[in-house]
Amino acid sequence: MQFVSRRIPEFGTKNLETLRQPLEDKVVTISRASGTLSFPAGFIFVAAMNPCPCGYYGDERKECTCSMGLVQRYQGRISGPLMDRIDIHVDVRRVPFEKLAGLEGGETSAAIRARVERARKVQEARFKTWGKSHVLVNGDMGPAEVQHFCQLDDAGKNLMRAAVKQMDLSARAYHRVLKLGRTIADLAETEKIEVAHLAEAIQYRPRGIV
Repeated sequence: MQFVSRRIPEFGTKNLETLRQPLEDKVVTISRASGTLSFPAGFIFVAAMNPCPCGYYGDERKECTCSMGLVQRYQGRISGPLMDRIDIHVDVRRVPFEKLAGLEGGETSAAIRARVERARKVQEARFKTWGKSHVLVNGDMGPAEVQHFCQLDDAGKNLMRAAVKQMDLSARAYHRVLKLGRTIADLAETEKIEVAHLAEAIQYRPRGIV
């Protein structure tokens, strides 16, 4: 496992765009004059970036010194197709003093790990009889698996219909929301994907500058 301590916009556009295939297909293909080779590339991609070069765009306490054009160019270094392939986008805001100084403890790592392990066992049992060895967890699902295992009730369909229209979701993003909603439901130990699970998954889609 390798960690690189650079913000994602600091990498070259060509390097970033090469991530699109392995993020989508979990395969890396190398082409040379002598031939082409493909290698399995299942991995977890975690990246971070500032909202702008100075780091304070949208901050509640410190004013951003960047022009809007500079902010747009900075955020535009990450292409839409690459952003579309990242399942969870989280906007991390400044933590207030009250929370930093709070004495109340949150959920322990052991409790979180136990919940994740239970969800993984549920997924393992779900796909065991599916007959496709490459589908081990929800993130491995293709369109056929999504259609079978991510069925929605009328309320869920209405929510997704509104999300597709308002957020202009691509087919890829639509399926990723459903797969993430299925995972959130598994973590909640719920058999069906409920509206609350879909709503949370939709909140993790990327948003524009304004």
